[in-house]
Amino acid sequence: MEQLTAEFGGSRQVGIGVGPVLEKFQEVSRIVVLRGGGLGDLIFAIPAMAALKAAYPGATLTLLGTPAHKALLAATESPVDEVCVLPFAEGVRPGEENAAELDAFFADMRSRRFDLAVQVHGGGRYSNPFLLRLGARHTVGTRTADAASLERTVPYIYYQHEPLRALEVAGLAGAFPVDLEARLAPVKGVVPPAVVMDDGGGQPLVVMHPGATDPRRRWPVERFAELAAACAADGFRVDVVGDSSEHQLAEEIVRLAASSQVRSLAGKLDMGGLVSLLAAAAVVVGNDSGPRHLAQALGVPTVGIFWAGNVINAGALGRSLHRIHAAWVTVCPACGIDVTQVGWTAPRCEHDDSVVASVGVQEVYEDVRSLVATDTGRQDS
Repeated sequence: MEQLTAEFGGSRQVGIGVGPVLEKFQEVSRIVVLRGGGLGDLIFAIPAMAALKAAYPGATLTLLGTPAHKALLAATESPVDEVCVLPFAEGVRPGEENAAELDAFFADMRSRRFDLAVQVHGGGRYSNPFLLRLGARHTVGTRTADAASLERTVPYIYYQHEPLRALEVAGLAGAFPVDLEARLAPVKGVVPPAVVMDDGGGQPLVVMHPGATDPRRRWPVERFAELAAACAADGFRVDVVGDSSEHQLAEEIVRLAASSQVRSLAGKLDMGGLVSLLAAAAVVVGNDSGPRHLAQALGVPTVGIFWAGNVINAGALGRSLHRIHAAWVTVCPACGIDVTQVGWTAPRCEHDDSVVASVGVQEVYEDVRSLVATDTGRQDS
């Protein structure tokens, strides 16, 4: 109990959320949350930020994130009041550090006199010292054994569902969960781009995202193309999305699918356009990647292709609207190294062979058809 008291900053437990919910801090009017990374990383933090806003309804919430985070939150309604783009800093935002820019950033942050700083960016080796430089009155977050301590901390153990991990951190600040998963909505009054407005004569829209930050998480292009062709044969429109780096990937799917019903929008949409397109879809199919997580947050049915380990950390909790196909691979297909040992200290071999190639097209296709039928029935009723 003494160890828990130290980890909890001497605070009393007042309830249970995902983990212990501690006493709220007093006189909190300015909250800052640290969460870099990709779109999915931000979406995983949304439930925790919603919980913090509910616990401290009069407080403003500032997110320290990336340019992509800022673009997404400008296109959606969320618990975040302001986004400040992180400077390049080791372990926080990849890129060449500039000491003067870092000093100016921290001087600006300290001048804001944050009452509460919340770290939901990994195990804390780099992010906890970064958070402490903000100068907030109170700090909470995750922590590995070798990371700097904060006022209240949750042990960081890699295999934990990321939204629930962030909610456990929010509980340390006295915030009970409001949602277990992210809930976002497109900003009202924004006119979608013309390419999104084209409804193809009312045909159901299936959106596919074949990319993933880690190439090993990508379902083979040939499988996506086969699925796209089957969907087109059923009378569905298929839009393949991605950023500019995924343009060739999307074009190859279009070429192999060989249907006028399948088109690539990779590199052609800004963040608002992507939000509008996903919100209009009957189903979104993707790997464990940002656009699939975003579609889920927008309330759109999804079919996800996941490596089994990523299901633990990032899989949807429900199955009524979100289907998951997991590949139970434990070793690299090329060299046999154990791929279940992941995180900061685990070895990463040089191979990028897909670990989800064993997932078959037919079972994914059946889920797509089932969810399209459910979506169509809901619209018709």
